[in-house]
Amino acid sequence: MTGKTPLITLNNGVKMPALGLGVFRSSPEQTAGAVATAIAHGYRLIDTAAAYLNERQVGEGIVRSGIDRPELFVTTKLWISNYGYEPALRAFDASLRRLGLDYLDLYLLHWPVPSDFEATVASYRAAETLLAEGRVRAIGVCNFNPKHLEALIARTNAVPAVNQVELHPFFIQQEVRDADARHGIVTQSWSPIGGVNVYFSADPKAAKDPLKHPTVVTLAAKYGKTPAQVILRWHFQHGLSAIPKSVRPERIAENIGLFDFTLTPDEIQAIDALETGARGGPDPEVFNASTSRVKVEA
Repeated sequence: MTGKTPLITLNNGVKMPALGLGVFRSSPEQTAGAVATAIAHGYRLIDTAAAYLNERQVGEGIVRSGIDRPELFVTTKLWISNYGYEPALRAFDASLRRLGLDYLDLYLLHWPVPSDFEATVASYRAAETLLAEGRVRAIGVCNFNPKHLEALIARTNAVPAVNQVELHPFFIQQEVRDADARHGIVTQSWSPIGGVNVYFSADPKAAKDPLKHPTVVTLAAKYGKTPAQVILRWHFQHGLSAIPKSVRPERIAENIGLFDFTLTPDEIQAIDALETGARGGPDPEVFNASTSRVKVEA
């Protein structure tokens, strides 16, 4: 085992590991091994989604790990093609079947879909039903801007426990983080080391990569750490949860090695200053079924 991840207490009292393994863009062939490897190195949070098309392999990796289910924190997400109250309930059941589990720790709405917010609200109400029935321990959202959060909270009963958003040193999402904090919502970072700038870029070689920025590289050399470990430490010291993705055993082991050093306040501010204001991934304001080619069968 490489390390043990500290826990964050969600607004309903459930405890969630601060660091997890994300499996976005992990092929089905690689996912089970990556999950089993991560668990062997001390990860206890595994984050997937119906739209990643690898829930079944996440379940296989969990079985392969030999870890008792209560020791793990498993997250999946409802895809927008299954939004609506009854469709969301069916999609949840389908995700559980694929994962081979009888409950989830966290169930998230994948996008806000402003062009059909009625369906977004209906889907969240379905998640509230699942929470009340004890089939999921916590519920939340992904990619919600402050106005999306306010609109959802005004029309539902359970404040989201988590808001998972694109967040890395080049896009620090301060306004979203502030809104989340006002409501007691944990901000969770997807693409926390900035990989989205590379894999969503029309020219990956020209993409801006936080791992290569001199500020990060210099700090890595100072602490005898990798640039990824420095960036993940930055997330942790900001009170954020992070779910870095990797299928490489050495990188998986490396990413959890961030709990034995501390950045100074000035160093945190230096990384904050890398903010560009440029989003690498999709814009939640315009994301909808017509802009996405993904369709998930419930």
